[in-house]
Amino acid sequence: MKRVSHLTALALLAGLSASCAAAADMAASLTLQQLQQQNGIAIDTRPSAFYNGWPQALNGPQGHEPAALNLSASWLSAMSDAQFAAWLCQHRLADGTPVALYGSASENAAVAARLKSAGLTRVSTLSDALSAPDRLQKLPHFEQLIYPQWLHDLQQGKPVTAAPAGQWKVFEAGWGAPKRYLLSHIPGAGYIDTNDVESEPLWNKVSDKKLKALLAKNGIRHDTTVILYGGDVYAAARVAQIMLYAGVKDVRLLDGGWKTWAAADLPVERGLPDASAPAPDFGAPIPGQPQLMLSTEQARGLLHRRDASLVSIRSWPEFIGTTSGYSYIKPKGDIAGARWGHAGSDSTHMEDFHNPDGTMRSADDIAAMWKAWHITPDQQVSFYCGTGWRAAETFMYARAMGWEHVSVYDGGWYEWSQNTQNPVSRGERGPDSTL
Repeated sequence: MKRVSHLTALALLAGLSASCAAAADMAASLTLQQLQQQNGIAIDTRPSAFYNGWPQALNGPQGHEPAALNLSASWLSAMSDAQFAAWLCQHRLADGTPVALYGSASENAAVAARLKSAGLTRVSTLSDALSAPDRLQKLPHFEQLIYPQWLHDLQQGKPVTAAPAGQWKVFEAGWGAPKRYLLSHIPGAGYIDTNDVESEPLWNKVSDKKLKALLAKNGIRHDTTVILYGGDVYAAARVAQIMLYAGVKDVRLLDGGWKTWAAADLPVERGLPDASAPAPDFGAPIPGQPQLMLSTEQARGLLHRRDASLVSIRSWPEFIGTTSGYSYIKPKGDIAGARWGHAGSDSTHMEDFHNPDGTMRSADDIAAMWKAWHITPDQQVSFYCGTGWRAAETFMYARAMGWEHVSVYDGGWYEWSQNTQNPVSRGERGPDSTL
């Protein structure tokens, strides 16, 4: 028998004691009713796809517990201590707040450890999590934001929730030549250059005639399910929103884009795809949903109304006129009377709408962010940015959230700023300035 030194034995006993203590901490559990009676918070530690409504198994429960927050264990490595503290502060979690976790045992343990290291001491598990399907909440259209394993299963011919009704196609969207795509892309995916859906001088959408030709070239009819992804989510969203305008009925985004596929370590391909058979006819008039794309005059009609919002999806420095955000857009400022819908640190980032892994932030967080600027789901809401990309991403999120009267002001700040007669605001201002 192998001999163990006295010190080693003590170390082993200490480690065993610590492990048992941690297990004992997590053994404490509460039902949802008990948690609510203590004014506590439930935290879903699973990936956001399952929080949003995708079942983890066919016919399994869908969605999250009422008022639960999403703090996926998979995000922890991407969150610095400062970012984690900011997340806690934003959601008003502090020492003394009862917190009950649900997810897998390993996910719960990882999140519990991080919470405790941040000073939260009342951490337990939710004993009846996902046991009552009728009380679970989900995105009204969670299926419009797909996740990597779902797409992989679809490609493998496996049964999936919310499967396309008919033919489906996958495309990567990006600006210019497919340099990154040629090195590595989702198997079977085609490539769409954003230059084929928008054009200079203002980078508005192309004519309906050109749009019809593009769809035909890629074998897309009105009843084809189109699944889009990109190295940048907003590039795919720009194409998706224009396809919906054209009349494609079922357009979906890979939530988080290429980054999430790569992180899932799923198969990839190199090189060009097989040639796609063209579609002889779109099968419906184009545009099928013209109300999804507004002109300048239509956008102007939404200003200073309580039942409508023209929403700037631009960084705060762009909104107040510190910068235009673009090398090719010289005027600074923003549309007078527009409401700030948040975006990110600059014109190429959308952190305000993203989880740490790049997927869509929770609907409750987004809705609260918008409500602070008098932007609500009962209104007619049109998003814009500089030239349409960031606006299209928020449009796709609002659509998944079930907001029914949403659109994109295609011209955005670029078109608005070209006419010196259009009213412009600069400088610090708050939500009430838009009423």
